[in-house]
Amino acid sequence: MGKTMGEIKSYVGHRRAGIVASLLLLVVAPFCAPSAEAQTRLIVRDSLGLPGLNLTCLLTGCKVVEGLGDPNGQLFLVTLPAILNPVTELLKLNLDLGILDVEVDQVVTAQQPEATSTASYLTDKTPTSYYGATVWQGYLVQPANQLVRTAQTQSTFNVAGAGTKVADIDTGVDPTNPVLQSVLVDGYDFTTNTSGGSEMTGAPAAPNMSEAQPATLEQRTVAVLDQRTVAVLDGTSYSDFGHGTMTAGIIHLVAPEAKIMPLKAFTADGAAYDSNILRAIYYAVANGANVMSMSFNYTSYSSELATAIKYANSKGVISVASAGNNSEDTMVYPGGLPGVIDVASTSNTDVQSTFTNYGVPPVFMAAPGEGVVTTYPWGTWAAGWGTSFSTPFVAGTAALMMGANSNCPSSMVPMGLANADYIGNLNLGHGRLDTYQALQACHLL
Repeated sequence: MGKTMGEIKSYVGHRRAGIVASLLLLVVAPFCAPSAEAQTRLIVRDSLGLPGLNLTCLLTGCKVVEGLGDPNGQLFLVTLPAILNPVTELLKLNLDLGILDVEVDQVVTAQQPEATSTASYLTDKTPTSYYGATVWQGYLVQPANQLVRTAQTQSTFNVAGAGTKVADIDTGVDPTNPVLQSVLVDGYDFTTNTSGGSEMTGAPAAPNMSEAQPATLEQRTVAVLDQRTVAVLDGTSYSDFGHGTMTAGIIHLVAPEAKIMPLKAFTADGAAYDSNILRAIYYAVANGANVMSMSFNYTSYSSELATAIKYANSKGVISVASAGNNSEDTMVYPGGLPGVIDVASTSNTDVQSTFTNYGVPPVFMAAPGEGVVTTYPWGTWAAGWGTSFSTPFVAGTAALMMGANSNCPSSMVPMGLANADYIGNLNLGHGRLDTYQALQACHLL
């Protein structure tokens, strides 16, 4: 059926807006992209597939690097040689036959709020058994875990996330971590194109235990609680090392029998290409993930990110993302996309965190994100501040709801999660996460 003039104008308008956004990113990207890349990286969707794009590149001088895993085989990472003018070439590509969309492969970076606390639970090392592993007691009794009523929910509803799979799109996970080892399933490292998703690839050397100094809680996202690891976070190239193992540990705290799929899209410095995140989303769907936990955000809209999330939602995958840590009333992505549960941060006294974004419109919900004790590489422990650590609480709860002992299909999960504790703050959407009320709603819906 032919398009109406209004539909044609709308399409042209969207294409023009996309071109302008990409041109703006071409101005910004060189200042934030990893310095090792001299070429301009583009994400291209071609209705003619690889043969059509190869022909286009033969004529324009671009190079097809790889497919990005979309189910239609239309999405590719393309590079332009440094000798070509990226603005001119972007305009040319947008006009070529078969080209549906072109956008700059923007770099996504982690954000770092302040961290200050001296609470006793942060150093409660009392060994405690938890689903076949020995953990710190502080991990189980921490205020965040008590506020969301994890233990009460698990025992009352006989749920632990069995039968579910959570894709953790992050910096990877330490596969030897004794707490997480038994629940990890094969993932993938999109930064090196290798299987596994290990955070330890390219990691700093294990610290010298004989020279370790006591750790202190400093102004950083991560406070290392075990003195054996304090030295490894000092270098900027490792500023976000451990992040993925930490988010995985929170998922496991809430849903200890859920399987965790480590998808490494970010390097240890906290940066990821848009293309690797897209590949991770399509990989998660293709490999049976029920939930995606995404503790990162874009400040610029990406049409291909929106397409990937829409596809995941259509397959019944629950998408959970962080609201960001800029203390702003703003929309970020993927949190701001339709069908995504975006999560802000609250303190251990149920107050909106000073660092959290709170969304336009209001975020879907909030969860504790201050001084959250969780797993860290080398079998050690750390605490995190930020919406990065609020997000896996909600992702883990979604896994609890969809687990083998529950009767909550994916279509009911958002409604169940919306049964949160309203803490008197309209900025925080439905309120602060309450796993008990979420599961109870599941059984009533």
